[in-house]
Amino acid sequence: MVFDVGIVPYNPDGWGPPDTPAVPYLPRRDGSSTASHVPFAPFSRSDKLGRIADWTRNTNFINPSIRSGNGRDAVFDFALDDSAALAAAADNDSSFRLVDGKPPPRPKFGPRWRFQQRPQLPQRRDEEVEARKREAEKERARRDRLYNLNRSSNTGGGGQGGNRRDAPTLKSSVDIQPEWTMLDQIPFSSFSKLSFSVPDPPEDLLVCGGLEFYDKSVDRINPKNERRLERFKSRNFFKVTTTDDPVIRRLANEDKAAVFATDAILSALMCAPRSVYSWDIVIQRVGNKLFFDKRDGSQLDLLSVNETSSETLPEAKEDINSAHSLAVEATYINQNFSQQVLLRDGNKLTFDEPNPFASEGEEVASVAYRYRRWKLDEDTHLIARCEVHSVTDVRGQRAFLTLNALNEFDPKYSGVDWRQKLETQRGAVLATELKNNANKLAKWTAQALLAGADMMKLGYVSRVHPRDHFNHVILSVIGYKPRDFAAQINLNTSNMWGIVKSIVDVCMKLNEGKYVLVKDPVKPQVRIYEVPADAFENDYMEEPLPEEEQVRPPVEDEVPDGIAEAGAEGEVTVVGDSAGEGEADNDISASIA
Repeated sequence: MVFDVGIVPYNPDGWGPPDTPAVPYLPRRDGSSTASHVPFAPFSRSDKLGRIADWTRNTNFINPSIRSGNGRDAVFDFALDDSAALAAAADNDSSFRLVDGKPPPRPKFGPRWRFQQRPQLPQRRDEEVEARKREAEKERARRDRLYNLNRSSNTGGGGQGGNRRDAPTLKSSVDIQPEWTMLDQIPFSSFSKLSFSVPDPPEDLLVCGGLEFYDKSVDRINPKNERRLERFKSRNFFKVTTTDDPVIRRLANEDKAAVFATDAILSALMCAPRSVYSWDIVIQRVGNKLFFDKRDGSQLDLLSVNETSSETLPEAKEDINSAHSLAVEATYINQNFSQQVLLRDGNKLTFDEPNPFASEGEEVASVAYRYRRWKLDEDTHLIARCEVHSVTDVRGQRAFLTLNALNEFDPKYSGVDWRQKLETQRGAVLATELKNNANKLAKWTAQALLAGADMMKLGYVSRVHPRDHFNHVILSVIGYKPRDFAAQINLNTSNMWGIVKSIVDVCMKLNEGKYVLVKDPVKPQVRIYEVPADAFENDYMEEPLPEEEQVRPPVEDEVPDGIAEAGAEGEVTVVGDSAGEGEADNDISASIA
């Protein structure tokens, strides 16, 4: 068998085929060399040339009515109509069946996957539906539990059921007596738009007490290197009200200002819109002067815990996680923490006068009282006693510090375990505390701003065991600048002073006498009551509170005047001024007259 390549044209004048190409020689079966059998399709220059031959065409599926006589020549036959070929393919498709009906796989990434993943994952869709059902069941059970709790404990609250805070805060901080006259009620919504600017910095009239230096090594404490919280039973902490302060009496006699208060009282007023629990402040109008006081055993002496949390605390007072027990525990922790982070090497920074509330030879906590004066208007000045707890050297300059401690009692209530999250997610821990203790942190910040502190130190103190409320450990200590921290927690200083200025203006219009400002236990508002002149004194017989809810006034034949001690382990010692409240009122009235 011989393969004949045929005639190959040769172009001696250049590259490519010659101008007059020769007809290719195609041998036939009979041995002839004619090329008359080659189909020729005439075309013009405007026509688009297609393929010359389709060797992949299956000539078996060509319609027999238009099939060429020679199957081999069908590859060159361009006279076949495309519509006929499609019709033939449709006829054959009717008898064709796809065995594998699974759709082709789609890419796992890209816009189509992102928007169509739910319909293609029926198993995941079923799981999400089941998860939603479980969450709905949990929420329904939670609402039912809160509803049953409020029904069992809410004997009167104006139909305010459904709020978890109704149960623990239905009771007012002070019993409203029938002879009291309500003069005004101010909703918290009216406080939001108030704004007032005071000259900064205020004037320091006097600084008393002594400060120990801050121990910078405590800044290196972490959950892996925790430190046991010590107890300082021998040091006394003073919670003296305004009219019992001998320095404020002296300044009032010298007519240095018209309004007098303490930083604890002012911070309660400034942060009133964030408060949930009930509190009260005694207001005394004496001549042209105004005194903001607190009662003996007031809520202002204790630190609230989880006040703004959505979780319910146990109602039983004997429970270690009840609101009252946690408040006593937090106050105890805060006082011991403020003394443990000091150097305690005997080196103290002293000021103009010693501690005005301590007797000679008495061991007192490290504290300095700054009596500062602010100008409210041309005729009204305000003097407040502000506290700083320690001092340190920063770049060769002395800086005042305030020391406070947050306490963790049970991670199940907050949902954040400090021992696991403090190092890796410190921001999440602080955010949780801002949610659960917004009022307490705001008051600490306001007190630091009032005292002119350069730094506020926050300690994170946790129980050794969730059921042990006597033993604690320090997990971390973090410092903040008060103004930066105020901006972080959205605490507006102009709004804080606007609230104080508005309350002072309202009280300045009152007649001489005694009044009480009470935060409503349920509604976000405060009420002003006019009370008898002998209200809240030892000889005033009002409806007593249960013993576990109040601090019993001192009895002369049991302890010295002005000293009330709690002997149980874990409770704090609170020492007042030697003058009784009634005696202080008489002295001030006489001195003003």
